[in-house]
Amino acid sequence: MVRESSFKWYPVCTNPRAEKKAYSALLEKGIEAYLPLNRRLKQWSDRKKWVEEPLLKSYLFVRIDDSARAEVLMTKGIARFIYFSGKITAMPDRQIEELKLLMASSLELEVTEKNLQPGERIKIKAGPLKGITGEIIAYRSQRQLLLRLEHLGCSIIINVAASLINRL
Repeated sequence: MVRESSFKWYPVCTNPRAEKKAYSALLEKGIEAYLPLNRRLKQWSDRKKWVEEPLLKSYLFVRIDDSARAEVLMTKGIARFIYFSGKITAMPDRQIEELKLLMASSLELEVTEKNLQPGERIKIKAGPLKGITGEIIAYRSQRQLLLRLEHLGCSIIINVAASLINRL
């Protein structure tokens, strides 16, 4: 019997534009997965439509134990696990929970892979993101909260009112 504590979250890289299909295939196999989707209004020449796009292009997250890695890699649309220093990267449960909290909020999200410079460490004191800590940066002349996802090498930028922030 596999103990629940041996399950960890892992970021996996998908084939280009295959995030939703890979996510569905993982769920069909009974593998716990998480695909953060961002709802956007897209405009074509003849119409506008609300669409859900992956927040992190070519990434999704799986919660598995070590014995299920091969099964994940044999899933259609999955390209590889993410490695750092020669080891498959596991993410803390707390980071996935914070990402889910961000996605549940009504805040507008923007993902960037730019190497943003860290600023003051802060903690949000009210609102849907209460308790989340991060770094403030100046970006496009606006004060915004930067949450760095260490294990993915990218950052999430959200707009937060200065009145909702405490300095640490």
